[in-house]
Amino acid sequence: MSHAKSDLNDGPVARQLARLSAPMSVGILSVLAVGLADAFFLARAGASELTAVGFVYPVIVAVSAFSVGLSAGANTALSQARGRTETDRKVACLALHACILGTGIGLGIALALWALAPWLFSLLGARGVVLDNILAYLPYWIASFPILVLTMILNAAFRAAGDGVTAAIIMVITAVLNIALTPALIFGYGPLPEMGMAGAGLATLIARAMAVALVIFLALRRGMVSIGTRPFEGFTRSVREMLGVALPAAASRAINPAGMAIVTAAVATVGDTAVAGFGAASRIQAIALVPFFALASGLGPVVGQAWGAGDEDRARAAMRAATLFTLAYGIALATLLVGFADPLARLMTAADAPAEYTAAYLRFVGWSLAGYGLAVAANAAMTGRSRAAWAMGLSLSRIGLIYIPFAWLGVLTFGYEGILAAAVATNIGAFWGALITTSATRIGPTDTALVRIPAARIAALAPAKAAQRQQG
Repeated sequence: MSHAKSDLNDGPVARQLARLSAPMSVGILSVLAVGLADAFFLARAGASELTAVGFVYPVIVAVSAFSVGLSAGANTALSQARGRTETDRKVACLALHACILGTGIGLGIALALWALAPWLFSLLGARGVVLDNILAYLPYWIASFPILVLTMILNAAFRAAGDGVTAAIIMVITAVLNIALTPALIFGYGPLPEMGMAGAGLATLIARAMAVALVIFLALRRGMVSIGTRPFEGFTRSVREMLGVALPAAASRAINPAGMAIVTAAVATVGDTAVAGFGAASRIQAIALVPFFALASGLGPVVGQAWGAGDEDRARAAMRAATLFTLAYGIALATLLVGFADPLARLMTAADAPAEYTAAYLRFVGWSLAGYGLAVAANAAMTGRSRAAWAMGLSLSRIGLIYIPFAWLGVLTFGYEGILAAAVATNIGAFWGALITTSATRIGPTDTALVRIPAARIAALAPAKAAQRQQG
């Protein structure tokens, strides 16, 4: 059966971005709602469970980011193939190769996390009953990770074809199942046993297993994936094409949550209450950033198809539209987070002491989140045009050069307030880094800038780069 597809190079850029991003905002919101639901129910199971979530959340988000990065690699390869007007059979075979590659990498990551979990969380500062809760939760979550990778890659195949609705529906179904099962398995409703934190992990495994069965059925039925008579024909070429984007894209997306895990270790020097409050703030922030993530999920295919078709002006127009959106939404978001900091903090912690840390984070860091949003958009755009290494460099600089060293210096000097100052400085640095990265006019042999900035402004942002350009 021929599958539905869409040429993202037709029509206004802003409309195509909105058509892909709007449904994905619902899908991403539903996925992140699972983390909030886990925190909400586990906070009512006990203080040690809430603290355990504070340690677990950044680590599993970092690992999950690999699935997002692998799907981004598949998305880039598939959207560029569509931009080059490759045959449906070739695109469907490429999608199959992406599924095989991603599932294999997912299994390897899952085994590594299973082996390293006790040592890793002890190193991050988890002790006693908190560590016991973490290790009760993780085996189920780890078993679900290869399933997540396969689901994300198949969702990327739909998005690359211009179908953001199906991908979003799959994400919503997964989240609804997960949230429905979580309290039943944590507290033991009816005939179900009371499993505590392990129940939250089992709920995730069951929901993801059911969702992947549905998305495989839809992908095969619509011809998004083709097994054919020679499924491994061109496999090596496909792997080489995808890994060049997928590995740096996966690393780029994993860097931020991995850095958050290290920052959480810095917060742990303040105390378990601070970890619980900081973790709750991180989950609220993740929900607040959904429009940025949704924009990125739509920006990648639009830029990818435009670049595959050789329409560089359209790719730049997409990045300009994304920049304007991040600035407008960032200002509105900051206003809301400051105004509702206290009620949001109380809702997500169920205790006064952690809520104070959560509210302080939302009030101060909220004003800088537009910078993080622009970095997310820049990463997606650079990945969509096969420059994932540049995206990785931006993420690594943001976390490795600013956030982690400033967070540790800040907490040792000023306590929790130092963590907040480091977060603000990191997002401001990300804003300028994203502008400089996407306005670079010489990336390879051709003019590849995704954003046009007047020469005087570029000189102010990056004097060394401007001087080098004038010499050339």
